[in-house]
Amino acid sequence: MSVLVWIEHDNASVKDATLAAVTAAGKLGDVVALVAGQGAQGAADAAAKIAGVSKVLLADDAAYGHALAENVAPLVADLMAGYDAFVAPATTTGKNIAPRVAALLDVMQISEVLSVESADTFTRPIYAGNAIATVKSSDAKKVLTIRGTAFEKAATEGGSATVEAVSGKGDTGLSSFVGSEIAKSERPELTSAKIIVSGGRALASGENFTSIIEPLADKLGAGVGASRAAVDAGYVPNDYQVGQTGKIVAPEVYIAIGISGAIQHLAGMKDSKVIIAINKDEDAPIFQVADVGLVGDLFKIVPELTEKL
Repeated sequence: MSVLVWIEHDNASVKDATLAAVTAAGKLGDVVALVAGQGAQGAADAAAKIAGVSKVLLADDAAYGHALAENVAPLVADLMAGYDAFVAPATTTGKNIAPRVAALLDVMQISEVLSVESADTFTRPIYAGNAIATVKSSDAKKVLTIRGTAFEKAATEGGSATVEAVSGKGDTGLSSFVGSEIAKSERPELTSAKIIVSGGRALASGENFTSIIEPLADKLGAGVGASRAAVDAGYVPNDYQVGQTGKIVAPEVYIAIGISGAIQHLAGMKDSKVIIAINKDEDAPIFQVADVGLVGDLFKIVPELTEKL
């Protein structure tokens, strides 16, 4: 079985989420990586070094410079004549491209794959992760998105794949890139952070988020996350959100401060290796999944903890 894996990148390096997708694809068969971008030779060279990748296809064109799904999907669909499955990481961009590919191929997409049981059978979460469905597909071509926290990341060194240039239809004229506003931070990005400190609505304001959550995160070298309630209240930007409609994370340590533990939030972080919860409500659902729980006033506990670190 031959598998085409879409590589998420910044034109120079490969993003972490891709490495889990490569591991998942390797369970299906021979892995060929697709790097689509503008001036993306550096990313193609990095993809060629990933363990388990047998070949890299490089589509270097201005049309693919910002990974617009309307341009990338037809490229993938055309290439799929020679492959049995298309795999993409379940990131914002991956989940934008894969459904279009599935539609062009007239097959169903299997989303957020947690395990590969066989060449046609996979597991995926439903009901916000409260149940796991086993899905068997009879489609000739499989289109999958891979939940990054469910698979080990492939090694970034050790591979020696060849890089082959390919071309597609280019700009379809259906969409155009207008601009982007990218938040820059010295803290680790949430999906790759080993420690995450998250705050909830109980913090009551953005100022409290800055004065209580961020100093603790800085002491620990941690990424900063938030519940949907905190984001909706305007305490922090959207890209901080952890949960079913935010980012799915599985760090070594997840510290939930003032977060009650709604199902939507738990779906995004319950795979964390160690969960620490601080909440004044001893009946909060977060304590049901926490490895360490501390009942008390976060406004007193967290500054004291930060001071002692």
